[in-house]
Amino acid sequence: MVKHQPLQVYERQLCLSCLTGIYGCRWKRYQRSHDDSTKWECSWFLLLCCSFLLLLVWSYFWLEARNDYNEFNWLLYNRSAVWKDGTVPILTTTLTGLTYTAFLMILALCHIALGQQLNLYWIHKIVVLAILLTTITGVVSIDDFWQDEWDIVIISLQFTGPFLHIGALAAVTALGWFIAGQVLRVERSRLQVVTLVIYVSVLLVLYLVPLFISSPCIMDRSKLGPRPAVIGRRGAPMLAPEHTIMSFSKALQQKVTALEADVTISLDGVPFLMRDRTLRRTTNVDKLFPGRQDHDASFFNWTEIRSLNAGLWFLRDDPYWTVQYMSEKDRKRTANQTVCSLAELLRLAARTNRSVIFSLRRPPPQHPRHQLWVSDALKVIQRSSILPEQVMWTPDWYRKKVRAAVPLLQQTSDEKLPVAELKERGISTLTLHYSQARAQDIRQFSGSNVSVNVYPVNEPWLYSLMWCSGVQSVSSDAPHILKKVPNPIWIMSADEYGLIWITSDLISVAIVIGIFIFQNYHLIRWKMSGMRSYNPEQIMLSAVVRRPSRDVNFMKEKLIFSEINNGIGSTDELSMYTGNGLDVYARDDIMMPALHASKL
Repeated sequence: MVKHQPLQVYERQLCLSCLTGIYGCRWKRYQRSHDDSTKWECSWFLLLCCSFLLLLVWSYFWLEARNDYNEFNWLLYNRSAVWKDGTVPILTTTLTGLTYTAFLMILALCHIALGQQLNLYWIHKIVVLAILLTTITGVVSIDDFWQDEWDIVIISLQFTGPFLHIGALAAVTALGWFIAGQVLRVERSRLQVVTLVIYVSVLLVLYLVPLFISSPCIMDRSKLGPRPAVIGRRGAPMLAPEHTIMSFSKALQQKVTALEADVTISLDGVPFLMRDRTLRRTTNVDKLFPGRQDHDASFFNWTEIRSLNAGLWFLRDDPYWTVQYMSEKDRKRTANQTVCSLAELLRLAARTNRSVIFSLRRPPPQHPRHQLWVSDALKVIQRSSILPEQVMWTPDWYRKKVRAAVPLLQQTSDEKLPVAELKERGISTLTLHYSQARAQDIRQFSGSNVSVNVYPVNEPWLYSLMWCSGVQSVSSDAPHILKKVPNPIWIMSADEYGLIWITSDLISVAIVIGIFIFQNYHLIRWKMSGMRSYNPEQIMLSAVVRRPSRDVNFMKEKLIFSEINNGIGSTDELSMYTGNGLDVYARDDIMMPALHASKL
């Protein structure tokens, strides 16, 4: 009896094997399937999408919060009493998680495009779930610990909104390829209709989003005001220890127009510069005065304060990651810095013809200068060589008394008040946090001859936004960075933005329609191609799971008859291939001609 056995030879599909292997650990051909994904696996895909989108928002938050990294670390220090850069582990884990979820998202979309069944590997499921829970925990923690910082997201959208819109539109337009592949399938289902409706709705929303985008940088260039002056906030704390003569000297080298400081009154009535309530972070108080490092800084007399070193901490902690760029000369100079007094700052400002703005912290009630703190500061100002109009007085305490004693002082307030009340108090300058500086308010204050100073502005994008908003000056920890911003990063007229908006929408519509037409054309060709269109990989040949159905059996039958037409003519041969429970099939593009072996 002579029997013929066709030899199956498959094309190598390394890319597909890597795709299904990395995503679901299905490296073998027989492990893959073109069946619809189960509801369980679809749920994991949705969970993966949620993790990716949440991480995307979380990453955007930390990218824009870079303006306030030092504020975040300072808040951590006040809670833990240990200085550390808390942004490093957050940024590292965020970047790792975003890269991981983005990679899985790409693999999942490739599965959908190729018609492969989604089957996320269990290790990936654990990691994705851990990433989602960790991100949610981070969001909740930041909302509790640093709630005000969420304002940076809203403000940054005024600057990045037009570009984020174009990026989102491009991403959703590209997603149309996968949506079309699912919607234009032969089988119709309610899920397909829902998917199409959601996709079209998202597209329509993106097409209309520019109607709600408002940015100060969308304006006529002729209306752009002068470049905002830069005030050295605590000097140039990125280049030298804050509140030291070296820091203020570095700021002056960056062409700042004024110097800003935080003033505290010592036990013997000497105003000195200190941001923290204690001396522990920025001095070596723990070595010279053990046991007093947690005492309020105002309970030290000036002799004790002057004996402290105020520069070694900068070299040790490197709060801005800038020590590596310092010259050896600057490092030696840093190591010898001492706490600066208000009198020294005023002398430096008078010598360089710069203004000074400072906030004054009132000593605790049990402090001997609790009632005399304003008088102590005024005496120093009056005895210095600086012109009174070069000093911006911020404290609201005893403002009438201060105006009577030194009438020429520039009255400044950090409280956002109505214009009429500002005029009544004689306030000519407002110092506001950037979250309070809205463009319409700034225009209103400017129209009433009230200058607006915004703090802290450390990033070029925020400086550009404040410039377009019309502020007169900004307080910055990074004057050396803002010095390199001669013009706003971007500015365009409303007509230019409208043209970009309409053009991008039209291109998106054309691409989406083209995608659906192209995919529908190939679907029609698939229907009309007949026997050759059946892909053997679309038949379920899993060694573990076999789900016979009427459609699959019909495809098997066609392939078996295809084998008969290709040279297998006897029923004995046909029964040999179907009797063992496995169906043998062949296709011209992936099968070699049958080889016949004769046996006696």
